[in-house]
Amino acid sequence: MPSSDDMFHKSNQSASLSSSRLTLPFLPRRGCSAQRHGASFPGPGPPRSTLVEINVTHTHQDADQSNPTKPIAKTIQAARQQSRAIQERVKSSLPTLPDLRPRENIYNIPNLLTVSRLFAAPATAYLLLHDHHKWALALFAYAGITDLVDGWIARRFKLQTVAGSVIDPMADKALMIILTVTLAVKGAIPAYLATLILGRDASLAIAAIYYRYASLPAPKTFMRYWDFSLPSAEVHPTTVSKYNTFLQLILIGSTLALPVVTVGGQYAGLLQMSDTTLHLGMTYFQWLVAGTTAWSGLSYAYLRNAVTILGTDEKLKAKQGARGRAIIGVTFGSVVALAVYFAFVVDDEKSTGEIEANTEPEAEIVKR
Repeated sequence: MPSSDDMFHKSNQSASLSSSRLTLPFLPRRGCSAQRHGASFPGPGPPRSTLVEINVTHTHQDADQSNPTKPIAKTIQAARQQSRAIQERVKSSLPTLPDLRPRENIYNIPNLLTVSRLFAAPATAYLLLHDHHKWALALFAYAGITDLVDGWIARRFKLQTVAGSVIDPMADKALMIILTVTLAVKGAIPAYLATLILGRDASLAIAAIYYRYASLPAPKTFMRYWDFSLPSAEVHPTTVSKYNTFLQLILIGSTLALPVVTVGGQYAGLLQMSDTTLHLGMTYFQWLVAGTTAWSGLSYAYLRNAVTILGTDEKLKAKQGARGRAIIGVTFGSVVALAVYFAFVVDDEKSTGEIEANTEPEAEIVKR
């Protein structure tokens, strides 16, 4: 008589894909009742072997062969679910870092006045090129007044911003650069003075580009570079620079006002001075402004507190500051040398030619 294991093995081999009913022998152990195992036995005692019907469900091997991509798809789906679970777990475990450098509110009245000065600079140059001296002088006066008013409003109502500390001197320099170029083209100021004024601003602009890039927190992108609501460095004008800016504004204003006063003789009686005296006084004043401009530019090369880089790494900040000052020293030193050449060669020859041109007619009149 075959054993129960042999019969189970044979019945397992003949099972189909769906659920099937198998008839297996049941051998109760000694000491176990038949009712405990779900079988009823006729007679006074349990027989040696009993057939018990059970339901068995299993999968046929041909099912896997008919659809081979089903297990792969299940594996891929399980892998995706596990990957998502890992990502969520990692995100939840990361701490939320606070924003150490919050954005500033740059839309206020002082900054709007400063931006208006940026537009006033090219408009003044246009009026000057077309000999509208009165309108050019009036627009220049507006720029000077707003320069004082926006600073007072910012301090009075606590509207100072890092963006304002950058845009304000930028507007002043844009006005100075545009008007200096225009006056130099028209011959109202000498070449050496225009070289010093423009060279100083160019040297500081190159250093500012480096300071901005070096101190900008990561990521250093083009859009973040020009986003002034992200502060990275603060510029503190030196004392001599403030006096120099004031003298430069007086020089530009005086040069713009000189044609208004002298041409036509309408306002000449108010000053009680001749045209020759006015031009000689302007020459001395130009020398003074040239000296303060050179001193101001070099002050940014040796003063360490002129530019403050924001950050916590003091060693890196010191290295960046030293590099910025070196850039100013090399570039502006070259500008000063070029201005000296213009003063003693180009402008001197030009002045000599003008004097000779003015003396020739006088000599012909004496001969006659």
